[in-house]
Amino acid sequence: MFATFPPPPQLSGYVRMFWVFEHEVPQGEAYVYRSMADGCAELIFHYRNRFAPLTGTEGAGFSHLHAQTSRHSRFLTHGSFGIFGAYLYPTAVPALFGHSSAAVANCMPDLQSIMGRSGIDLEERIITARYHHQRVEILSEYLISLLRQRKQEASAVQIAVRSILAADGMVNIGELASSVSLSTRQFERNFKSAAGFTPKLFTRIIRFHRALNAYGAFDGNLAGLAYECGYYDQSHFIHDFREFSGYLPREYFMGRPEGIEYRE
Repeated sequence: MFATFPPPPQLSGYVRMFWVFEHEVPQGEAYVYRSMADGCAELIFHYRNRFAPLTGTEGAGFSHLHAQTSRHSRFLTHGSFGIFGAYLYPTAVPALFGHSSAAVANCMPDLQSIMGRSGIDLEERIITARYHHQRVEILSEYLISLLRQRKQEASAVQIAVRSILAADGMVNIGELASSVSLSTRQFERNFKSAAGFTPKLFTRIIRFHRALNAYGAFDGNLAGLAYECGYYDQSHFIHDFREFSGYLPREYFMGRPEGIEYRE
């Protein structure tokens, strides 16, 4: 079961959505989930069972910030599980927690590391909540309280990130910088600090996600999918897809990729 919940209006510039992913795993069997490269960050709470990383050493706790990442990762669990999360715009990391997005990119710090003692309390309240709507309310109230403390206004990078996401990464960086009244060099510097990656890498990852969304509707035409997602040729599409997912496109669309149940 995969379900999403919209954020309250006060958080609409920081939280893309809240989500829940539950899956029943037959007794004695293992389940491997593969997370793909993603330009956005997520707050993750494992309220039923938890995953151990198959790559690296981070992310073995019950909750953490899965910051924006330019690589795929694999996680293993034994038994059925339930996960609650908040899908964040990358600029929410400095706006809410006061950390540079560039400093946490490709990392998964635990909540105490980024929130202090309140992160431990928040984890306990989320995990012990009985219903999903309670989890949404608890996390919404907490994030709104952080916003009230910081009182941040929308920045040029926040506007640019929204534009890139709305266009599925198919934008001209120079034109985008001009639209927010910044030189290309200044825009790139500010963007990396607030969003974690250079504008070029961020747009590549967002284009890749447009391709991922074709799962279940792929007709076998790789060249057509590459063109639809803004790639100049099929070879660049294959290169990016493999770099960000670990799969060749045909392996992903025609096979049985890991952790695909939430898309189905």
